[in-house]
Amino acid sequence: MELEKCLHQQGFGSRKVCRALIAAGRVAVAGGVCRDAKAPLAEEGGVFSVDGENWTTRRAVYLLLHKPAGYECSRAPQHHRSVLTLLPQPLLARGVQPVGRLDADTTGLLLCADDGAFIHHFTSPRRHVPKRYRVTTTRPIDAALITALQTGVQLHDEPAPLAALACEARDDYTLALTLGEGKYHQVKRMVAAAGNHVAALHREAMGGLILPDTLPEGGWRYLTPADFAALGWAAT
Repeated sequence: MELEKCLHQQGFGSRKVCRALIAAGRVAVAGGVCRDAKAPLAEEGGVFSVDGENWTTRRAVYLLLHKPAGYECSRAPQHHRSVLTLLPQPLLARGVQPVGRLDADTTGLLLCADDGAFIHHFTSPRRHVPKRYRVTTTRPIDAALITALQTGVQLHDEPAPLAALACEARDDYTLALTLGEGKYHQVKRMVAAAGNHVAALHREAMGGLILPDTLPEGGWRYLTPADFAALGWAAT
């Protein structure tokens, strides 16, 4: 593919803007400045740089982000900054969006992508992708709370009780809670219905993908082949 078209597809602006970047000597390919807008570059796996920052061409973008508190999972946030402001502008320009939502005060694992099939798969309620949360409670955890969450609690707008896929106490105020749905404020509402309240909420895992300790709050990285395998998704 021509360099100009590749830059455009990778989110670096209109074709005109990309031609100007190339003409100004701000784009390098194979370690050297390239001023030829028609120079070839692989559509997938092509390495280039813009203003000294290295990039690799990707037909689709899949990201793992460690969401901090105080960000909304929306392209049009209402009360807080968008979590997408943590990403580089070229990724935003190509339409990367959160895969599902975490509340503004919830931290932890958040996937982002610009692949509609991927987003639909991991947000569809029919898929029942398990999500594990670390729940900090306001009052001590007792056996009755664990039993209620495991057997099911009734929420006022649900036709049937909702039960956790797994639930265990890690200490007096910390639960490991796994859900197969992603309903509105589900963890908070279930814990409240079971007789306690959530003081802090952190998503630790989604499917078999665990948020790595090495990824700091606000940090992100591209999904790896091992990540896709843990999610059960065949990357193309």
